[in-house]
Amino acid sequence: MRRDSIFYKLFQQSPTLLFQLLVEPPSNAEAYRFDSVAVKEPKFEIDGVFLPPENQGAGVVYFCEVQFQTDEQLYERVFAESALYFYRNRARFIDWQAVIIYPSRNIEQTDIHSHRSLLNGGQVHRIYLDELGNIRSLPIWVALMVLTTVEENQAPEEARYLLTRTRQEATEPTSRAIIEMILTIMVYKFEQLSRKEVESMLGITLKETRVYREIKEEGREEGREEGREEATVNLIIRLLTKRFGALSEEMRSTIAALPLPVLEELSEALLDFQSLADLQTWLDK
Repeated sequence: MRRDSIFYKLFQQSPTLLFQLLVEPPSNAEAYRFDSVAVKEPKFEIDGVFLPPENQGAGVVYFCEVQFQTDEQLYERVFAESALYFYRNRARFIDWQAVIIYPSRNIEQTDIHSHRSLLNGGQVHRIYLDELGNIRSLPIWVALMVLTTVEENQAPEEARYLLTRTRQEATEPTSRAIIEMILTIMVYKFEQLSRKEVESMLGITLKETRVYREIKEEGREEGREEGREEATVNLIIRLLTKRFGALSEEMRSTIAALPLPVLEELSEALLDFQSLADLQTWLDK
């Protein structure tokens, strides 16, 4: 399961999520923005960086690392990246802190003696998701982080609970973003299932997802000018072209010849396609 990308999507949706994990968050947490940065000579790629607002003078920069596999040199790398970036940008910041997110303590690097000052000095915050409490009692965005660690036999029930809670507590467009994140987490967790099978497991439909809404919205716009069938053909071809590149003339002709009910099936099936080969297989059937 590719958890890094899920967590960074969560941070992009809600940058203040990181500070919900800290005992003493900065007073201007709402003003921080999430980014990724590169540090050259040597080159380090730091995926999770929370930057203080530039219009409030020098501030504290937060580095975030999501670690779901044991790495016995994790702290060496994180501290080297953080210190070098801080050095390169010293005029912008007055301090730096690091947040390391683990699923549990047994994933943490075992040899930490050489880093005792940093780890015990209040500058580095180690978060263990399995110690945050019951997923149903946590703030919704934090609960999404914990959902990535839930066992497969329990995940569907917890995901359905979070979906119900989202509909009750969140307003648009936040609820849409949360529903999309829950679906993304579950698709990654159950990689052997198709997106539609995951939706069925959760009791939701494509109508509640961003991709489906975009498809329908574009379809309505085009439908004002063209017939419904022609609009659907044009939309499907455009979506496929955007994902996989130009379609062959034969594929375009085949799609154009499909009746409307089959076109609507294709508009949902294409969400699971990984390549044009998948499209061709679907058309052959």
